[in-house]
Amino acid sequence: MSPICPNKSDHNLYAIAVSAVQRLQSAGFIAYFAGGCVRDLIMNNQPKDYDIATNASPSQVEALFPGAETSGKSFAVTRSPVNGVFFEIATFRMDHSYSDGRRPESISFSDPETDAQRRDFTINAIFLDPVTNEFYDFTGGKGDINAHVIRCVGDPDSRFTEDHLRMIRAIRFAGVLDFIIHPLTADAIRKNAHKISKISAERIHDELTRILMESNKPGNSLVLMDQVGLLANVLPEVAAMKGQKQPQEFHPEGDVFNHTVAMLNMMKHRSPQLAYSILFHDIGKPSTAFSAPDRIRFNNHAAEGMIIAQKIMQRLKFSSDDIDAICHCVKNHMRFMDVQKMRRSTLRRLIGAPTFPIELELHRLDCESSHGNLSNFRFLQEFQNQLSEEPALPAPWVSGNDIIKMGIPESPLVGKFRVMAYDAQLEGHVKDREELLKWLQTKISESR
Repeated sequence: MSPICPNKSDHNLYAIAVSAVQRLQSAGFIAYFAGGCVRDLIMNNQPKDYDIATNASPSQVEALFPGAETSGKSFAVTRSPVNGVFFEIATFRMDHSYSDGRRPESISFSDPETDAQRRDFTINAIFLDPVTNEFYDFTGGKGDINAHVIRCVGDPDSRFTEDHLRMIRAIRFAGVLDFIIHPLTADAIRKNAHKISKISAERIHDELTRILMESNKPGNSLVLMDQVGLLANVLPEVAAMKGQKQPQEFHPEGDVFNHTVAMLNMMKHRSPQLAYSILFHDIGKPSTAFSAPDRIRFNNHAAEGMIIAQKIMQRLKFSSDDIDAICHCVKNHMRFMDVQKMRRSTLRRLIGAPTFPIELELHRLDCESSHGNLSNFRFLQEFQNQLSEEPALPAPWVSGNDIIKMGIPESPLVGKFRVMAYDAQLEGHVKDREELLKWLQTKISESR
């Protein structure tokens, strides 16, 4: 049988992982690759890491791998160094009684077949001996990989009752691998979806981000979350966008939810801040919608959306930097309608903002997934090209001290004239600092 082996770029890591297995086997223990790396190797995908399962106890693993540490002996997982690389080596185990919907209260050591039965999905419950290239598939995982199916090991209701996070992990695996969720597994998620609220906000945030970053079509994963009842329990504000009609002339793609799904599916250069800006950019529409004589309108939906998005992100424990950037993008996404009417100084401030690359891509996707008019996008690209030889926001030529020396006392007036001077600089009304100081002195004299 030909050996299972990853791409050449990962061959060194693979070889080191095999050597770790060989060290355990040479000491008389059973040792296999386990979990996601086996699934990836079967699918000819490059594993990000290699987990190892063995019948050696944590103390025996520590003796074989100097410098190894067992982070939690209650879960029998030892972080073991080999040639400068750390691998997680877990002892085959059986889990006993879950009381918190996340982790077992206790474990007992077991054998490979018993260990496979406590895992989440069949595709993650296959073992591989990389020395003999022999698979140990006790749950039908290889068949489910071939069928492109996410199916729980054993009774799905029991798997989700044990660990509620598995429900949202099912969505992630389906999205990343382009698999479907087995009907019985999907039914069990619907039955248990309300329990996801017991999982920590940080873990939900992490899984959501991975879904948005790693799914082939993140929008389709959002639809799947809705179909199995998770969306209403994790992001009810996003679920509220379903069925919210929009003007046909601007949004032929359909309601607000469909529009958001389309944008997420069109993402190419992904980042968490862009993905969440897309997810939340129209979240204020349902609460601001009203029927005007001409059409449905959503007055101030961007400002309202910013408030809603901020509450969601605080609830899910986003970093303050991410909250600030995403809120800025949501609040200001409608101003791109008017860029061709903006003063040069306003445009330079727009382009000079640290969030501008995200805002510009958000605008492009917003247009391409709806009316298709990219004239404002192209206008901004051209303006950027015009400024390619200089910073969009150069250092100001005039400071507050300069204005105070002109006879303006320390007061809000100093800030007012400083902004006025910087606008004149950005607009190109003056050619240098000396000319700007003369111009500003005239403005100050006229104001008295």
